[in-house]
Amino acid sequence: MTLPSCCLVLWLFTWSTAAYGPNQRAQKKGDIILGGLFPIHFGVAAKDQDLKSRPESVECIRYNFRGFRWLQAMIFAIEEINSSPTLLPNMTLGYRIFDTCNTVSKALEATLSFVAQNKIDSLNLDEFCNCSEHIPSTIAVVGATGSGISTAVANLLGLFYIPQVSYASSSRLLSNKNQFKSFLRTIPNDEHQATAMADIIEYFRWNWVGTIAADDDYGRPGIEKFREEAEERDICIDFSELISQYSDEEEIQQVVEVIQNSTAKVIVVFSSGPDLEPLIKEIVRRNISGKIWLASEAWASSSLIAMPEFFRVIGSTIGFALKAGQIPGFRQFLQKVHPRKSSNNGFAKEFWEETFNCYLPEGPKTSPASTAFHKGHEEGLGAGNGTAAFRPPCTGDENITSVETPYMDYTHLRISYNVYLAVYSIAHALQDIYTCTPGKGLFTNGSCADIKKVEAWQVLKHLRHLNFTNNMGEQVDFDEFGDLVGNYSIINWHLSPEDGSVVFEEVGHYNVYAKKGERLFINENKILWSGSSKEVPFSNCSRDCLPGTRKGIIEGEPTCCFECVDCPDGEYSDETDASACDKCPEDYWSNENHTSCIPKQIEFLSWTEPFGIALTLFAVLGIFLTSFVLGVFTKFRNTPIVKATNRELSYLLLFSLLCCFSSSLFFIGEPQNWTCRLRQPAFGISFVLCISCILVKTNRVLLVFEAKIPTSLHRKWWGLNLQFLLVFLCTFVQIVICVIWLYTAPPSSYRNHELEDEIIFITCHEGSLMALGFLIGYTCLLAAICFFFAFKSRKLPENFNEAKFITFSMLIFFIVWISFIPAYASTYGKFVSAVEVIAILAASFGLLACIFFNKVYIILFKPSRNTIEEVRCSTAAHAFKVAARATLRRSNVSRKRSNSLGGSTGSTPSSSISSKSNHEDPFPLPASAERQRQPQRGCKQKVSFGSGTVTLSLSFEEPQKNAVANRNARHRTSLEAQNSDDSLMRHRALLPLQ
Repeated sequence: MTLPSCCLVLWLFTWSTAAYGPNQRAQKKGDIILGGLFPIHFGVAAKDQDLKSRPESVECIRYNFRGFRWLQAMIFAIEEINSSPTLLPNMTLGYRIFDTCNTVSKALEATLSFVAQNKIDSLNLDEFCNCSEHIPSTIAVVGATGSGISTAVANLLGLFYIPQVSYASSSRLLSNKNQFKSFLRTIPNDEHQATAMADIIEYFRWNWVGTIAADDDYGRPGIEKFREEAEERDICIDFSELISQYSDEEEIQQVVEVIQNSTAKVIVVFSSGPDLEPLIKEIVRRNISGKIWLASEAWASSSLIAMPEFFRVIGSTIGFALKAGQIPGFRQFLQKVHPRKSSNNGFAKEFWEETFNCYLPEGPKTSPASTAFHKGHEEGLGAGNGTAAFRPPCTGDENITSVETPYMDYTHLRISYNVYLAVYSIAHALQDIYTCTPGKGLFTNGSCADIKKVEAWQVLKHLRHLNFTNNMGEQVDFDEFGDLVGNYSIINWHLSPEDGSVVFEEVGHYNVYAKKGERLFINENKILWSGSSKEVPFSNCSRDCLPGTRKGIIEGEPTCCFECVDCPDGEYSDETDASACDKCPEDYWSNENHTSCIPKQIEFLSWTEPFGIALTLFAVLGIFLTSFVLGVFTKFRNTPIVKATNRELSYLLLFSLLCCFSSSLFFIGEPQNWTCRLRQPAFGISFVLCISCILVKTNRVLLVFEAKIPTSLHRKWWGLNLQFLLVFLCTFVQIVICVIWLYTAPPSSYRNHELEDEIIFITCHEGSLMALGFLIGYTCLLAAICFFFAFKSRKLPENFNEAKFITFSMLIFFIVWISFIPAYASTYGKFVSAVEVIAILAASFGLLACIFFNKVYIILFKPSRNTIEEVRCSTAAHAFKVAARATLRRSNVSRKRSNSLGGSTGSTPSSSISSKSNHEDPFPLPASAERQRQPQRGCKQKVSFGSGTVTLSLSFEEPQKNAVANRNARHRTSLEAQNSDDSLMRHRALLPLQ
């Protein structure tokens, strides 16, 4: 390289470091140099550069005690490494540390010195220049603090692959290795912090918050990630504002107006302390209290914000803090600081002055920047602890432990420990280079770097593969994004009762390594809201929806602003602020308040309910009355009326009625599969047996009274065997229908949920309605046939089947079952069974009452009518009436025939046949027979037909002399009838007693 080129490079280097005199850097020589960037000041003085003269470097103002403590942590770590016999033996680490003044411009100004020095070394100018004061290249940089500053520094250092290890920059943008190739950090990125903030809001059931973020690469990505997490948790954001420490007053006023007018009580802030300070001051001035501040790690423990005078408006702050570490010996090291003893630390002098609010006289070495600095102090620009325009001189004997400053707050070493860890990370990477075995290195062909000529990119390579155990026994290794995953402590601001200072009470923690949902732990008993309250504040757009309701969307409003809507029937919500109501299980229904599900009401025709009890009593009454009638018929089985009603069939008829009444009981009670399969066949077969008995009885009597002279064949087929055979055949058809039904589609118990929402009707599923229709239809068919025969035999003697009553009973039967069909189809639930029971009971009572009650009444209360003479008299009258009508018909036919032949016409007298007891007997008995005559019983019957009336008088002897009585009856009866009619009449008169 030519001499002019050498001079040009030296001039550039001199220019880049001209503003940094000895008092504005901490520097120490060594074999390997580490760079450092720390915010010794919170900002720079605003100055209008009109460019009328050469621009001067802006001045840093507002001393940062914590920043100086972080710087001290780096120096302490380097000195500890230099004194270690195992870590980098025979090697000395040096440092060059600059103040970023918490601004990008100052940070880049310092970074240029690192880059320029490395560029000079790469040019190898030693042979051209006599550089006795040459300082080795900076192989790694520790810093910076703010994410925005680190972003700018990383872009510059990345061009030369100089590793940068930040201790406080947590922006998730810095994890992008395509853009920030040489950036690493010992602090977790904000992605986990934003998630933790959303988890805290969800934990306290808040859903209406505001957000404030610093307008830089720290605040914007952090709050953006929070919005994503909030959206997943249905947390709504009322307002979102950006701030900066350089915002003008009007912008600050506008943000404060938004905060004051907002109904959100919780404010999430992603900002650093300096950026947030102007806003907090304005809020304090307006005395806007009652807000809950959720602080990111960058300002949660900031000394700028955590001040007693601010506590009344931000006393409810909940923030995140990094996990505190332990640095043995660091406390003593901090106490040793002194301007005269810290020759390598150009910031110690200003620290001393700010701590004790005095000034140290200038030494022999001064610089323009130093002079300007002291001038600023004298003018009150360097306001730290003192605000007076003039400070007294320092004696140098002040005691550092006698004053309380953030510098001496070593109880929770968080950022300081991150600085300590960053230095040790670089040292261990150098140790790996130092101990590298050729052939096992990380470079081409397993080669190793030369520790004496190590370059920055080689250190970066080893940092990416770093793995070591720190002094707390924890494993340290950077992931593929250059990050260390760590946990957070959750702190709550309290006011110390001792000195009134703000203390940070740890109230929980956030474990990044735990499962989702188990990461957050909060001890609510330790939290003080608004400085003293234990009640969790309310920060929701709408009031909580109580259990039994759900959130309803209000059109045009955020999802967090809702109205509470009652859960519909059948649904419930057992939690507050339910988004939707849950459906109850199939067998359950919502309670009155819709807060839980209760078992649905089970309904069936129960034995215990009034309706079921009433039906049961009627069924039992029917069984009792039927049994009573059967008992009466059994006791009086040899009486004429019982004999005349076909005693054997009457017994079978009464048994069938017992079955009918009993079958109704199968319809009452909880339906089971067996009862469902038994009740319809039992009902159908019982009624068919009953109707069959009535049909056979009615048909037999009708055949007897309508037949001519009966033969022995008639007597054979009219016997009991044929009657029972006909009953069996009719009943067998019904049995076949039931068997087919039970085989193809058997009824079963069925839980019906569809009829009413909150009731389960336990009913019988009939299996086949067609089969039920066949069963009832066949029964009605037999009833119709029976009705036909009964109607036809309605004029028979009263004692024979009482045809009028049978006809009436069949009418009742038809009315009942015709009414049953629409009633059965229109009812549901337990009333289906009730309708069928009512129909069965009504039909059964109709049959029982119409057929038997009249006979029982005669047997029990009119025994005079229950005699042979009464029965024969009634029968003979009917026979005479039939014969007389036949005689009149023949007489009328003969008269008409004679008239047509020309015979004379005359009046036709009405017939009158009379049996007279006071006149001479037209058929006198022999004397011997008269002497032997026994007492006789008789009856008189008036028979009306045609246009006249016949009085029939009959008398009968005792049963033991039936032959004589019959002969006398025939002798005493004078009828104008043919022989065939007379014989038929005699047969019917004797029939009841056979």
